[in-house]
Amino acid sequence: MWAAIASLVGCLLVGLVIPLDHLDGKGWPARSVGYPLSAVVLPVWWRLTRGAEPRPFPYLANALFVTPFVLDIAGNLFGLFDNVDHFDDVLHFVNWAFLVAAIALLLPAALPRWAVIWMGTGFGAAAIVLWEFVEYVVQETGTTGLDLTYEDTISDLMLSSAGGLLGAVVIVVVRGRDRRSGVSVDPALP
Repeated sequence: MWAAIASLVGCLLVGLVIPLDHLDGKGWPARSVGYPLSAVVLPVWWRLTRGAEPRPFPYLANALFVTPFVLDIAGNLFGLFDNVDHFDDVLHFVNWAFLVAAIALLLPAALPRWAVIWMGTGFGAAAIVLWEFVEYVVQETGTTGLDLTYEDTISDLMLSSAGGLLGAVVIVVVRGRDRRSGVSVDPALP
């Protein structure tokens, strides 16, 4: 978890401190404000919902939740979106797998497997709709390097939803193995 957070902060600082022409129009200032929030969402949620009964912090879920923001910011920092064909498409699939896996880890283990898959996938679908909305707003405020098109938006919705489904299924499978072996991957798993 700390490696993911440090990577996020490091990439953001490099982009803010070192003038890199390929970052012009990529919304770096907005990302620098919004992306660090990914590292505090789960800690705040955990603190507010833990109640009187102590429970371990969900380190693995927090690392999985921060990872998509690290991959996006690193992809921009290293020019991968501009120089690697379909990097954006691959990242939408992979990032939503990580994001939904994080959320699925936070769901109660007692839920039926189908419920975890549907709830995780539903969260992922809602998250990509929100993401595309924010991208549109950022572009309409003058950011020029996003190159958003209708086809790109639909493709992002499909790939992210499919990645989210995969992330939920992976957690269901891992939890099934954990139940059979009696050993948990993360002691904070509910």
